[in-house]
Amino acid sequence: MIADLKKNTEQKMQKSVEALKNDLGKVRTGRAHAGLLDHVQVDYYGSMVPVNQVANINLLDARTIGVQPWEKTMLAKVEKAIRDSDLGLNPSAMGDTIRVPMPALTEERRKDLIKVVRGEAENARVAVRNLRRDANNHLKDAVKAKEISEDDERRAEEDIQKLTDRYVAEVDKLLAEKEKDLMQV
Repeated sequence: MIADLKKNTEQKMQKSVEALKNDLGKVRTGRAHAGLLDHVQVDYYGSMVPVNQVANINLLDARTIGVQPWEKTMLAKVEKAIRDSDLGLNPSAMGDTIRVPMPALTEERRKDLIKVVRGEAENARVAVRNLRRDANNHLKDAVKAKEISEDDERRAEEDIQKLTDRYVAEVDKLLAEKEKDLMQV
């Protein structure tokens, strides 16, 4: 029972860190990367689908993303979807390819993005700590139900605390990398 609880808690903590990685990947650093457009949705015959399901996305150079829709009729829709997204990008169609240049970040914009990134990291830390609390509550309930001894509970709580410390450190590491990335000119 304790092993299952630890395993389950660790999996959930790992998912919290993965979610943070995905959120941080969406924050622009001034350099182009194909994953930037992953969450942009486009209207494809009445249903909303991610851009990468209707077009090839590649890097033309370090600061430009190229988007090549598989159908000519989708060119205008994909361009509009990218322009209307919350990424602040200004795509332009050239033939059958959409060029998406990455604008340079100003110092003020970099600082705003760092605030956003720190908020995302704090949310991930809170999620990890909430998982620790939930696991500890399960242990306390198991002791009350006489399913495990108090010694087992204490050992399990120490193990869960070590897991929590490890994942919070991983969140801090991801935050530091992203901040460094954002402040590079």
